[in-house]
Amino acid sequence: MIRRLIAGVAGALMVTSIAVAIPASAVPAPAPAPTPQPVQAQEQVLKWVGGNVTDRYLEQPSTAVAGVTKIIFSNTEQTSTITHTLTFDTETPGYNHDVDLNITANPGDPAGGYYEATVTLTPGKYRFYCDFPGHTAMQGELTVTEGGPDETPPTVNATVTGTKDTNGNYVGKATVAVNASDAQSGVKSVEYQIDDQSWQPYTQPFDVTAIGDHSVQYRATDNANNVSPTGSTQFRVVEPPRDSTPPTVNATVTGDKDPQGNYIGKATVAITATDTESGVKSTEYKLDTGAWTPYTAPVEVTGNGMHMVSYRATDNANNVSPEGMVHITIVAPPDATPPTVNATVAGDKDPQGNYIGKATVTVTATDSQSGVKSTEYKVDSGAWTPYTAPVEVTAAGAHTVAYRATDNANNVSPEGTVNFTVV
Repeated sequence: MIRRLIAGVAGALMVTSIAVAIPASAVPAPAPAPTPQPVQAQEQVLKWVGGNVTDRYLEQPSTAVAGVTKIIFSNTEQTSTITHTLTFDTETPGYNHDVDLNITANPGDPAGGYYEATVTLTPGKYRFYCDFPGHTAMQGELTVTEGGPDETPPTVNATVTGTKDTNGNYVGKATVAVNASDAQSGVKSVEYQIDDQSWQPYTQPFDVTAIGDHSVQYRATDNANNVSPTGSTQFRVVEPPRDSTPPTVNATVTGDKDPQGNYIGKATVAITATDTESGVKSTEYKLDTGAWTPYTAPVEVTGNGMHMVSYRATDNANNVSPEGMVHITIVAPPDATPPTVNATVAGDKDPQGNYIGKATVTVTATDSQSGVKSTEYKVDSGAWTPYTAPVEVTAAGAHTVAYRATDNANNVSPEGTVNFTVV
């Protein structure tokens, strides 16, 4: 859809004559002056050009003067089949929103991709862009001034920040930020130099670290090539006071504890170091009598028993903190799992699977936590008997051997059984 805002500007240039009294006998009476005719003001023309690219307009204006303006949007490149739009932003804060223009052009459309519209621009900034999907890089700003050539240079100032001593000197470094503005054609470039050295482009705040007195000069140029007067700011950078204070280091221990304060299974040690002057350069720790190790993350201590974790830190002035230490006792988690018990039966068998003359029962028990304290068995309805060696059953007939085990945490395994017949 093409929306054109057409506004006409007609200006009249009026000529005024001034009469001077002259004696009638001196000169003939002048002929009547012709009636002044209105003169049409020349319309401002701005042109945008699209082409066979989607990352920019091939041609676009950056400045204009307020008033009635003819907009030309040309997307006529014959080797291109790309559709572009010229759309003025009416939503983004900080821009003028009084021109509602959205032109779509393609070299193959009925107009051949060439369109004109007349709008009225007001002072400020407009944002324009291509609204076609995938063409978001095609955008720009149009700065509109009150009218007439821009003969006013930009306004430039600089600010210096940093840590100061009691005399107002900057300690270690000073950071200089330069700001430039131009309400008409806009700022084209900003430059600075340090201590009358060569000018260089300003792109971001910069640090001055050399010890001594300094003068920073700065200037800006606008899009009409007006150059601002050179500004200057002076300051002194002094050596920072030497850091003679070591870092502060602390350690915290976390983990599950038993009622006696021992850590169950593991303990995690986190070390923090701070230094308000030169800053922390490194933090180290060692476990028990091990070597000092760089600290990068909390340390887990897992071995059962008593442990010592030592720690220290060094700052950028190479001051080393006093060595700190935490004491930790690790105990095994409580064993709530009974042993695992199995039994096997061995001996000579007849074709029916009966054991001939005797059967030998072997019982095995394991416990991966507190360990096996005892293993027991019983034959048929007999009493439970401590198991110390494989058991031979020789009485003829059907038999049942039961077995169980107890660990050192007094967990008792479920009772197991094996059934067999001796013949």
